[in-house]
Amino acid sequence: MRPFGELYARAARRKGGEAALEALIPRPKSAAELAAIGDDRWLSQMAKSVFQAGFVWRVVEHKWPAFERAFQAFDPHAVAYLSDDELDGMLADASLIRHHAKLRAVRDNARFLLDLAAEHGSAARYFAASPRGAYVDLLLTLKRRGSRLGGHAAQYCLRRMGVDSFILTRDVVAVLVDEGVVAREPTSQRDLRAVQAAFDDWCEQSGRGLTSVSRVLALSID
Repeated sequence: MRPFGELYARAARRKGGEAALEALIPRPKSAAELAAIGDDRWLSQMAKSVFQAGFVWRVVEHKWPAFERAFQAFDPHAVAYLSDDELDGMLADASLIRHHAKLRAVRDNARFLLDLAAEHGSAARYFAASPRGAYVDLLLTLKRRGSRLGGHAAQYCLRRMGVDSFILTRDVVAVLVDEGVVAREPTSQRDLRAVQAAFDDWCEQSGRGLTSVSRVLALSID
C-alpha cells in the first residue's frame, strides 16, 4: 500500500495542482454541528438516499418537495405512526415515486431514529458521537437496524449530512484494489474492516479525515 503522499501527488497532478484539488474536497461538519441537526433532516436524507439508489437522482430531487409534504416534513414521530393504509394511499400519488418497499422503508427508518433518540437523547447525537475509526461499525448499524440502508445508500446519506466518511465509489474501489487492500468491491465485514484499517492508516499519515482521503483517492485514478 503506497503512502498517502504519493496518492495525493497523483491526484494533484490530475486536477491541475494542489489548490485545484483542495477545492474539490468537501469539509465534514464538526460533532457539534452534526448534533444540532434535527432528526427530521436525518430522516429526510435517509429517505432521499434510499429512493436515489438505483434511480435517476435528478428525478428524485425534482419530486422531493412532494415527499416533504407527504411525509409531514419527515417528523420521525409522525412518520413512525403512519398506517399501512396511509402508505398504500401514497401509491396513488403521482407526485411521488411509487415504490412500495421504499415508501415503507421511510416509516421503518423513522422508527429506527426514534429508537436512537431514546438511547442517545437524539439520533443526531448518536451520529455526532460516532468516532472516525468506527465508521464501518456505523455503516453496519445502519444496515442492520435501518431499512434499505446497506451499501451506497448509507454512505451517501452520511456524506451528505456532513459526517466524516468514505464512499466506496467505483474509483475509490479501484484504488483500494490497486493498493492490495481488497481484491474486489468490499461487501463482507472482513473486507470492510480491511478498508477501515487502510483509511485509518492514510488518515494518520496525512492528518486528514475520511472524507478528504476518500475524495483524494477518487480523484487520483486515471
